[in-house]
Amino acid sequence: MKISVGFSPCPNDTFIFNAMVHGKIDTEGLTFEPVMADVEALNRMAFEGQLPVTKLSFHAWGHCLDRYVLLDAGSALGNNCGPLLISRRPAALDEVADRPIAIPGRYTTANFLLSLALPQARNRKEYVFSEIEDAVLAGEVDFGLIIHENRFTYRQKGLHKVIDLGEFWERRTGMPIPLGGIMVRRDLPKGLQAKINRVMRRSVEWAFAHPEETMPFVRAHAQEMEDEVMKRHIGLYVTEYTRDLGDKGRTAVQELFDRAWQLGVIPPFDGPLFLGG
Repeated sequence: MKISVGFSPCPNDTFIFNAMVHGKIDTEGLTFEPVMADVEALNRMAFEGQLPVTKLSFHAWGHCLDRYVLLDAGSALGNNCGPLLISRRPAALDEVADRPIAIPGRYTTANFLLSLALPQARNRKEYVFSEIEDAVLAGEVDFGLIIHENRFTYRQKGLHKVIDLGEFWERRTGMPIPLGGIMVRRDLPKGLQAKINRVMRRSVEWAFAHPEETMPFVRAHAQEMEDEVMKRHIGLYVTEYTRDLGDKGRTAVQELFDRAWQLGVIPPFDGPLFLGG
């Protein structure tokens, strides 16, 4: 049985999906056909239920909870790995107000967290995440919300951190920051959902056990990134929560959604969030 699976070309995604899309593990008779796109593009495909399995930001998932349920394996949660709000010169939070901010997509978890931390910051302009630093440097916007490997490069370009939204979350909750996860369509049979979750976990475990063997696939989709940056990126976003959410990971995700519902950031939903719920 062939199943389309959506994920981004970012190193953390190619790292964890390598084994399952290339048949390096027991896939229990399933064949996975990759559909690779920017996370925001994947988010928008999910609103139409186009992919049976897909990586999603938790913000986007909040807008299609009726279509998708979260796998226990494959999520990006961690500490000190949240999005950063940056500027050309040192700036305080009270300077943000209504000044223009470049965001990596309306439905990214980065934008989700910005709404929780700075609800008054409403002047937001959407950019491809890799173009945000340059937009700030060029003066197209006053602030930029950066994610992924840009956490490691903004200082080299003379940019300044205004707030780390991951630190904001961790101080408020004491929990790891939930960024994104692997979702499966709710209309798939329960047995197939569970099988996909098992395969996803095996793929993550294979990557942990064979990190160097994953690197050709990772490099092929991150050609302008140095190896050291790729490995730091993977180490930041691929953690034990990627192997399995566990109770703490589930609690963190639930807390994120409870806060978002209270603020009206996402539509209400009364069904289960997690596989088997």
